[in-house]
Amino acid sequence: MTVGSDTRSTPSRRLLLAVAVVAVCLAVAGGVYGIGGFGGNPADAACKPALETARRIAPLARGEVAALAVASEPRRLPPLAFKDGSGGTKTLADWQGRTVLLNLWATWCVPCRKEMPALDALQAKLGSDKFEVVSINIDTRDPDKPRAWLKDVGINRLAYYSDQNAKVFQDLKAIGKAIGMPTTLLVDAKGCEVATLAGPAEWASDDAIKLIQAAIAK
Repeated sequence: MTVGSDTRSTPSRRLLLAVAVVAVCLAVAGGVYGIGGFGGNPADAACKPALETARRIAPLARGEVAALAVASEPRRLPPLAFKDGSGGTKTLADWQGRTVLLNLWATWCVPCRKEMPALDALQAKLGSDKFEVVSINIDTRDPDKPRAWLKDVGINRLAYYSDQNAKVFQDLKAIGKAIGMPTTLLVDAKGCEVATLAGPAEWASDDAIKLIQAAIAK
């Protein structure tokens, strides 16, 4: 009978409807997030030289910088806005043409405080128009505390940068590049990821200096 026929076809119709809904959801997700994966930036063809640099320095990720993870795909980092020592807005694009060791730190982070003198020493040794250590403080309370601490321990080679909203950390966390503190990224002259290190390192060591020199070499 007609009624019986309609009843038997209902499960099939429901299945087709479910498949259609899933297809639409996947299409929308693909449009929002891009082919590169949920929450990630799509691979950037302009960042292929950064990937080549990553492969070149990979054998040097040893000793004091053995925890460094080199990039496995060409990826441009987000703009990353923060403040300079005068309160002016800076973004990663302001370092166009220079390799950057981008470091996030806070006074409440003991490993961060421990590695700051080494970052200061690295800037003193290799800082130039080709390379800079850009260390961003993300303390969200008492903006005077980080400056006072840097002065007390004699760190004076690093320019002062801060982000009291800690948005830089959140932006990097969103693409899987910030897990805890400190977080450090090696970024090429085009703003592309070369390598990432979660946790502290002895940045003034021979191992670190050789790796950075190799990264900025043409």
